[in-house]
Amino acid sequence: MNVLVINCGSSSLKYQLINSDSKEVLAKGLCERIGIEGSAITNQSKGCDKITKEIPMPDHKKAVELVIEALTDEKTGAIKSLSEIDAVGHRVVHGGEKFAEAVLIDDDVIKAIEECNDLAPLHNPANLFGISACKALMPQVKMVPVFDTAFHQTMPSKAYLYGIPYEYYEKYRVRRYGFHGTSHSFVSKRTAEILGRDINNFKVIVCHLGNGASISAVLNGKCVDTSMGLTPLEGLIMGTRSGDIDPAIIEFICKKENISVEDMNTILNKKSGVLGLSGISSDFRDLLSASEEGNKRATDTLDTYSYHVAKYIGSYITAMNGVDAIVFTAGVGENNASVRKSVMEYFKYLGIEIDDEKNKIRGEEIEISTESSPIKVMVVPTNEELAICEETVALVK
Repeated sequence: MNVLVINCGSSSLKYQLINSDSKEVLAKGLCERIGIEGSAITNQSKGCDKITKEIPMPDHKKAVELVIEALTDEKTGAIKSLSEIDAVGHRVVHGGEKFAEAVLIDDDVIKAIEECNDLAPLHNPANLFGISACKALMPQVKMVPVFDTAFHQTMPSKAYLYGIPYEYYEKYRVRRYGFHGTSHSFVSKRTAEILGRDINNFKVIVCHLGNGASISAVLNGKCVDTSMGLTPLEGLIMGTRSGDIDPAIIEFICKKENISVEDMNTILNKKSGVLGLSGISSDFRDLLSASEEGNKRATDTLDTYSYHVAKYIGSYITAMNGVDAIVFTAGVGENNASVRKSVMEYFKYLGIEIDDEKNKIRGEEIEISTESSPIKVMVVPTNEELAICEETVALVK
């Protein structure tokens, strides 16, 4: 079965065409600057060179039209006709409490996604643009929204409620939702497979460390806690996001700097994290280079980042009353040996030892703990597109 996986942003559209049987990526690409001057599509079919075309894209419908044209191009397309696309899987950021798993799209589902727009105003409307465009151009093809929040809907109330008046939960559904759920689900299952463990009798902590970063506690295949909250701003220190702070800091700085809450929200989302702390970059490679050259702020930033990751891991070990495996994934998690090493230094008391040679390997499935370590430490690359493909196939087959 060929599944087209769509990840729609407000002015971009990423896609992959995946054969679900072989798990091969038949084609992938990106539409950029949708609705903006200078829009372009880049497509690469299996066995072909990457092709970029600058072409006007006034809206997402036009972008999807161009994706279909690229996929079915006589010379460089991955398929001969639209009939070879069996299903479409859409990434949708926020499903609120309405969706604990992927579903087939119908009018009621679209309405329910729209009702979650105020929880993800930058993402959900854009995701819906992609769904609407695909439905218009491929009305006979089955479509499935896969929600970033769905995997975390198994959290108990003690993990998702905030210590604020309960009426805000009742009226506005203010609670912890968590994100990166597709990645946490995929990586937790894959880790169990690699270790030959039954996911239904397995305690694993997944550290999704990228520019956006979150950690989840997965007990017997179910998420019981995660670090992101109502929005992706809560939790770990990230590339440009602050993560956890004292909420009173917001009013304090707004008064001192004479800025609005909206301005402060922008600062916390786009100017904070390791970028704000270091004053150098949100890229960990830049921070590591600066630290090695003796830059104290870069060193302090990396130390603070690792400490916060370790604190969350430690709290989730407690939440699950133990752990069988700790796994790193996403850009930093998969590729930054220094961060992995510094985080795991905090767990020597559990007998965990890191094999320094194995830890040097980047972006591959590998166990980086020593054979004698009672708790396994792994690197497992995430594959959110394949996960969306597999969830889509499970519903449409």
